[in-house]
Formats: sequence, C-alpha cells, structure tokens
Amino acid sequence: MNYVDGFVIAVPTANKEAFRKMAAEIAPVFREHGALKVVECWGDDVPDGKTTDFKRAVKAEPDETVVFSWVVWPSKEIRDAGNKRIMEDPRMQSPDMSIFDGRRMIFGGFQTIVET
Repeated sequence: MNYVDGFVIAVPTANKEAFRKMAAEIAPVFREHGALKVVECWGDDVPDGKTTDFKRAVKAEPDETVVFSWVVWPSKEIRDAGNKRIMEDPRMQSPDMSIFDGRRMIFGGFQTIVET
C-alpha cells in the first residue's frame, strides 16, 4: 500500500496566492522524485474544538488560515529516497518559505492501512 506524508501549517491569510504559487512550483519536484500525488488544501471549514483542533495544533493566529497537505508515495522506501533527493534539488533552495512560520508545522509519515 501507499505511504503518506501529512502536513498542517498556519499561513497568513493575506499570503494565500503566494502560498499557492510556491506550492504549485515545488509540487512537480516531489513528483519527479517519486511522489504519486501532492495535495495542498486551504482551510475553508475548520471549526474550533473543545479539547483540540487544527488551529490550536499549529498555533494559528486570527489572521491566519490552516493549510492541510499530503503527499502520496508508492512506499516508505521511495519516500525516504525521494525526500533526500528533494532536499538536494536546487529548485528547493529558492522557494520563499517565509510566507509561513515553519516552526509551527506539524507533519508525519503514515502507513496506509485502508484505501478505497
């Protein structure tokens, strides 16, 4: 089964277009290095929870929007090798990552256990 990297970040709402442009520019890099699919989702209906929620998870400020993203890989091994090549790819040195605070990103790798 596939392997999935998941990400949640808070992006200043005013930076939506800059984020979309950056994501569109780096997605092909992931695909060239083995990713099957790259998905970036702009928060549209992200409710406040009673105990925890996406906003609190990334310490989103009132002027920020939560972005939920994932990358699908054929396997963990291909993901590990692909991520190494991605970090070495010169195109990844130029994206303007200052459009969001990467210190508040949450991320992880996940084994697919059900897929329909």
